[in-house]
Amino acid sequence: MNEVYEKLKKCHEAVANKITFKPELALILGSGLGDFCDTMDVKETLPYSEIEGFPKSTVAGHKGQFVFGYSNGVPIVAMQGRVHYYEGYPVQDVVLPTRLMHLMGAKTLFLTNAAGGINPAFHAGDFMLITDHICSLVPSPLIGANIDELGTRFPDMSEVYSRRLRTIIENSAAAEGVPLQRGVYIQTTGPNYETPAEIRAYGRLGADAVGMSTAIEAMAARHCGMEVCGISCISNLAAGISANPLSHKEVQETADRVAPLFRRLVARAISDICKGD
Repeated sequence: MNEVYEKLKKCHEAVANKITFKPELALILGSGLGDFCDTMDVKETLPYSEIEGFPKSTVAGHKGQFVFGYSNGVPIVAMQGRVHYYEGYPVQDVVLPTRLMHLMGAKTLFLTNAAGGINPAFHAGDFMLITDHICSLVPSPLIGANIDELGTRFPDMSEVYSRRLRTIIENSAAAEGVPLQRGVYIQTTGPNYETPAEIRAYGRLGADAVGMSTAIEAMAARHCGMEVCGISCISNLAAGISANPLSHKEVQETADRVAPLFRRLVARAISDICKGD
């Protein structure tokens, strides 16, 4: 058996021995956004530390656990804290949680993150619906022997972020009165923030926002047949656009400030997405 798949299966067996909940939708909560779980009807939780072989999140503000429960009646599994490539894990370990939630039964992946705004029309505190991504700066999670049990060797990525789900989220935002930008997300390796020259280059490539997660998770999810959508919280303006030095503290402060709007938008979007299934 493929070593990556064998590790994934062992993690799934460990979860199955502890958790009975069956989710329909998987939600990954980005920096400062973990409080969404306070709005859920929580049934079970599982710290990553209790899953043998599971990579641990080391970032401040990431609790490091799966939360199982209902959001507006929809059964979901939420990740309070994701794993990042810059933490030193192989890229296959970074997307292990995404693949694991697929094995748990989730058919839809809802991604969130805190991102730096590249588009000059964006402001700190905006939400951006991810329409596409650029991921050429980070190794593909599909490198190595293909896991045939999950998907094809050469998966199509012409529509990573489902048009159907994007339309639903746009309508959800309008119904809740939440302003929503749209744009392309670019993932970098981190952990350092980008230089002004890099930001100018990314803007010319067509990126509207930049961050250190999300795109490889989306790729892994599409490989195994999940329908994907994503929203970025523009937590700061990127280097060279903002006159201030960048800091993780600023990211968390902005995420905390807009958290009520974020919770409203995500809860409504999840309800509308699953209502249409």
